[in-house]
Amino acid sequence: MELAPYVGVWTRELTVFRRYWGSTTFASIVEPTVYLLAFGFGLGALITSINGYSYIEFVGTGSVATAVLFASVFAGMFNTYIKRVYQKTYDGILATPVDVGELITAEALWIAAKAGVYGCAPLLVAMCFGLTPSWGMLAVPLIAFLTGLGFALMGQWLSGVVPSIDSFNYVTSALITPLFLVAGTFFPISGLPTWVQTLSQLNPLYHCVQLVRDAVFGWQPLADLWHVIALIIFAAIMRVLAVRRLERRLIQ
Repeated sequence: MELAPYVGVWTRELTVFRRYWGSTTFASIVEPTVYLLAFGFGLGALITSINGYSYIEFVGTGSVATAVLFASVFAGMFNTYIKRVYQKTYDGILATPVDVGELITAEALWIAAKAGVYGCAPLLVAMCFGLTPSWGMLAVPLIAFLTGLGFALMGQWLSGVVPSIDSFNYVTSALITPLFLVAGTFFPISGLPTWVQTLSQLNPLYHCVQLVRDAVFGWQPLADLWHVIALIIFAAIMRVLAVRRLERRLIQ
């Protein structure tokens, strides 16, 4: 594997990020933080504890996954579509010694790297309101990166599936929102019907939530190994789908 294509794509992304970092960072950090504060203090006043955690601890760790989801899947969807259809950025990049697989992977890694940083914001806010720091928190950026990689690739794949940019409204309502709600972020899935709990194993965001909570409150080796494997499988499948779909869009 040659590193030059990845360095080239990352250099371009870094140049653009330096110019627009304020708006992209604001949107990716503030919205999950608002969810944390609203649910943490709103419902937290009514709910004393969940599964042995205070509600602010429960929501604070779950909001990490929310930040990762918003920072990665929407960037993968909208940025990829705009660069491909409106700006024709990809046409210029593919005129250089970079193939579609390298381009898609490099951009997904860039999005995942940002998600790894953005995902820590709700955790820092929760610490200001009582979440006890732990050494396991050092693993949270890695968990956020792995999760963000899968969702970035999913967003890229979706950008090649939809017929127009307006169709992302359907994707958000029918796919992203259910993933967001049924992940154990704001309430435990143990209270849901058994079939929903079973389906949650197919939700990558659920695995991210569980890993973050275990990193903060105490590892569960066997369960956490399964969560990591699930996220790796998700990212691998999404890469295959994203590359194949965008090859058809960009080349064929």
